[in-house]
Amino acid sequence: MTLTLRIWRQPGPGAPGAMTSYEVRGISPDMSFLEVLDTLNEELTERGDEPVAFDHDCREGICGACGMVIDGRAHGPEPTTTCQLHMRHFRDGDTIDVEPWRAAAFPVVKDLVVDRTALDRVIGAGGWITAPTGSAPEAHATPVPKADADTAFENAGCIGCGACVAACPNGSAMLFTAAKVVHLGSLPQGAPERESRVLDMVTAMDAEGFGGCTNTGECATACPKGIPLPSISALNREYLRAARKAPGRGRG
Repeated sequence: MTLTLRIWRQPGPGAPGAMTSYEVRGISPDMSFLEVLDTLNEELTERGDEPVAFDHDCREGICGACGMVIDGRAHGPEPTTTCQLHMRHFRDGDTIDVEPWRAAAFPVVKDLVVDRTALDRVIGAGGWITAPTGSAPEAHATPVPKADADTAFENAGCIGCGACVAACPNGSAMLFTAAKVVHLGSLPQGAPERESRVLDMVTAMDAEGFGGCTNTGECATACPKGIPLPSISALNREYLRAARKAPGRGRG
């Protein structure tokens, strides 16, 4: 296939950016979208031009590093990560727009690379459990009801890619934060920090400049790991429960 890529180029955080068009030839339908960018960058490097900067790591749909907006949709037209998006979903001659995540809490570093450390700080505020040191306990030492285990497992699938934030018209991180809170709050191991976790993580989320949730549902639609929208309702219940137990800790 021959494709035209219209890519956002921005040399630095404070510099202006613009869409730049590139024609890429010899694209196999079996290539991933990142391999197409690799092909383009090889051509740019051979010409002595600046290659396109983009985040990537495992390229197996696990790490969440490869985040970009393709034709107006986070990660592209299929419910998967960009690294697992194959070119068979496009047609010969297509023009494809490629942009970085657009959110106030995700400032552009260069081209398609954004600073997503705000998500790390939200996790750092409470995304952990207290566990005694020493030898590992027996696997079945702490019984967990199947329904709770299923809920925890479903939300533990979040890879922190930020697609939910990029897809949300408000730039909200509620689905991301909900996944972390519901995952740990569903298990007995997460019970000691249950109240402080949700209060601290929501406080950190607000401090990072993420927008408010208005339940548009775009976050769950864009999530490549299928984190369910009802997790946000579970987060809200956890938050109200914790705020009642700690007057003065909740949102104003």
